[in-house]
Amino acid sequence: MFSPEEIMQLIQSLIWLLAGIGIFIVGMNFMGDALEKSAGSRMKRFLEKISNNRFSGVGVGAGVTAIIQSSSATSVMVIGLVNAGVMTLMQATPIIMGANIGTTITGVLVALKNDYFNMIMYLLAFAGVMMGFFKSEKIKIMGSLFSGLGLIFVGLEVMSSEQAFGNQLVKDMFTAVFQRIDFPLLLILVGAIFTALVQSSSAATGVVITMVGTGVLPLELALFIVLGANIGTCVTALLASVGANANSKRVALIHFTFNCIGTAFFTALIWIFKEPAVNLLVSAFPGDDPMSLQMRVSLFHVIFNVTTTLLLLPFVKQLVQYSCLVIKDKKEEDEEAPSLRFVDDRLLSVPTVALGQVKKEVDYMLSLAEENTRLSFVSIETGSAEHSETIKKNEKTINYTNKALTQFLIKLSASVEASDETTIGSYFHVLNDLERIGDHAENFHEIGLEMIAKKISFSTAARNGIADMRDSVMQMFALSKDAFDHLNIEELSDLNTIEESVDGMKKKLISSHFARLADGNCSADVSPYYSSVVTGLERVADHLVNVGYSIVNPTGSQK
Repeated sequence: MFSPEEIMQLIQSLIWLLAGIGIFIVGMNFMGDALEKSAGSRMKRFLEKISNNRFSGVGVGAGVTAIIQSSSATSVMVIGLVNAGVMTLMQATPIIMGANIGTTITGVLVALKNDYFNMIMYLLAFAGVMMGFFKSEKIKIMGSLFSGLGLIFVGLEVMSSEQAFGNQLVKDMFTAVFQRIDFPLLLILVGAIFTALVQSSSAATGVVITMVGTGVLPLELALFIVLGANIGTCVTALLASVGANANSKRVALIHFTFNCIGTAFFTALIWIFKEPAVNLLVSAFPGDDPMSLQMRVSLFHVIFNVTTTLLLLPFVKQLVQYSCLVIKDKKEEDEEAPSLRFVDDRLLSVPTVALGQVKKEVDYMLSLAEENTRLSFVSIETGSAEHSETIKKNEKTINYTNKALTQFLIKLSASVEASDETTIGSYFHVLNDLERIGDHAENFHEIGLEMIAKKISFSTAARNGIADMRDSVMQMFALSKDAFDHLNIEELSDLNTIEESVDGMKKKLISSHFARLADGNCSADVSPYYSSVVTGLERVADHLVNVGYSIVNPTGSQK
């Protein structure tokens, strides 16, 4: 039994240990956020180069994870891209494999910890705090990077201090605990549960490396805990797939299966050949100093992830087939519900990538508004209601996209850089303009349906005038789309010229209509419909100008 003094020592040591883990995780988040902001465009280029080449996929996964220092974050981001339909399962699987390799960099950094290295890191943390007082956004980001890197080693030092693992009583307690659970499967379970709780395999591996360095945890036991940590890190991806589509759930399943197969293989290998495996790691880093002890664990972490990837990379197709067999596709009626095609909340962790996906979503919304405008005139010009279902479905998607994307942009605006705030502001205005265009298109179609029901139609001259005006507006769709997609300022002058001609057409067509009424060449019954169509087209043209000019002014104003 422990005395009251010993119990107090144990409580204090536990508090120091938890504090060290907390500081370590905060440092990881600081460094990851800073790297993400400074290298966001690079990550975007990585993801734009996604192909069906397995080796390039592994490289992308390793590169992105090395940037953001979290395989869990990479997995969640990939799930978001798959859920948005940007990435296929065949493309996502090698990236998940590569993410496991990228996360080993943190373990190597942790293993390099020694007194001199720590002093440099502490100074770096202080320098980072000072850099936070500068006005320059780039210097602030670099300061966050330095602060995060320094805090990682502050956390490690707290964990390995006399008040934590340095206390002999604590060492004896941990030794007794590990003697009781000296069984590979139990150790793997401990590693998986601990990693699932802290939501970071890097943090879990860092604790294990520190425990080995302080002599609290024997190397042969630490290896199994590290294996368990690789299973525990899958929990984040599994949770992220909840509520996502079938393919996203399959990504999470593949991630889990991949790590389980690798863990099973290495568990059997070490279980059978424990002494040769330990001796191999000891021979790679001989000596009893803390750094040598720590580097052995780090080396094993690298070997595990690289070897597992090499073993399973040839079986990507089989892993995908397995995931499709386990997780069935949703029923067709579920898939009919409107949803965002390119945007997913899981992408909020990577603002630069998320902003690029928003643009794709807006562009898709623009194409739906264009299609509805074109189809809506079929009922007016031919007296046919054949496109009613398509128009109704498109309008439902336009309205859903407007609301869902607005909510996403509100969330995204909290994490983007100052330079991207203007872009987000312009997207808010563009969404409103496109939603209004969709409403006008729906009105055109309803006018056509009412005229069909009343068995009335426009005169030939009226139809020809409306057709000319409609053609000009459709031409404006192409110009505004090109300007928005490619930031093509040169298109704006042509867009403005056509819009002015549409304004002139409106006046001319209304005047001609009244002249025909006076001459008895046109029925008064169609007069309200004619005015509504001409006025609606003129307003659509105004909204299209706003969309085009959004690339130079967030509000779409020409001034």
